[in-house]
Amino acid sequence: MLGLNSIGSQIARRRKTLKLSQAALAHQAGVSRATLDALENGRAGELGFTKLTKLLAALGLELKLQQASSQRPTLDELLEEDRDDQGLDRRR
Repeated sequence: MLGLNSIGSQIARRRKTLKLSQAALAHQAGVSRATLDALENGRAGELGFTKLTKLLAALGLELKLQQASSQRPTLDELLEEDRDDQGLDRRR
């Protein structure tokens, strides 16, 4: 299951790819910069659906619903996901 911390990280990556400041994205989405900063840095305890969808829309992203898998991921799947994540994170 995708958690809020993971969503926040992906929002930060997309915002940086688009060369948007936090202030610019927050203004465009109609949320406070403090809310966006907390989300991107894993400090947001809760975030309303409306705020989240406004942020995603401003970045050209959307949520996708799919049937939950009843199986735990395999080690190979986790390693592949980690490789994908490292390829996206240029800070490493």
